[in-house]
Amino acid sequence: MVPEEEPQDREKGLWWFQLKVWSMAVVSILLLSVCFTVSSVVPHNFMYSKTVKRLSKLREYQQYHPSLTCVMEGKDIEDWSCCPTPWTSFQSSCYFISTGMQSWTKSQKNCSVMGADLVVINTREEQDFIIQNLKRNSSYFLGLSDPGGRRHWQWVDQTPYNENVTFWHSGEPNNLDERCAIINFRSSEEWGWNDIHCHVPQKSICKMKKIYI
Repeated sequence: MVPEEEPQDREKGLWWFQLKVWSMAVVSILLLSVCFTVSSVVPHNFMYSKTVKRLSKLREYQQYHPSLTCVMEGKDIEDWSCCPTPWTSFQSSCYFISTGMQSWTKSQKNCSVMGADLVVINTREEQDFIIQNLKRNSSYFLGLSDPGGRRHWQWVDQTPYNENVTFWHSGEPNNLDERCAIINFRSSEEWGWNDIHCHVPQKSICKMKKIYI
């Protein structure tokens, strides 16, 4: 025969049971609070880190360009592409049309000081975009030259010269002593490339990769 449990013992057991339940509830609430805090802090820290990196990159480019014009690309609000102000944007590059006239070497140096090169044209679409920003009564140096005068044309950024993607005027290039290339307008052919002496001052076009922050 099992001895009947004393009322005091029953109360004591009930008290311990309630204590365990409340303890478990408190622990659960604490764990939930910690999880919520962590879930809030992690995105905050991530966004803070992204902001710091973005500011660092902006400061890096300020040595060349005090002002940038940026646009959001894609659906991610954190993906921005920028071009220096007042450069123009096309696809993944930025373009600057020089109004000063210099030799080919000085024009390339001027682009280099701004973190760019004389323009390298890779497609018909790129050429069509560029000519929209040019004046018909001017000529502009390209980043294309023939240093040895042997018709071994080369782009300033070492992009392979592809004869199938060139836009020379008819009959050009026509002089081995003219070792630099310009883009200019001819009424009979509109815009095209022409070889010219490198020391003759011309306007120029600079090109650089977009800045992504």
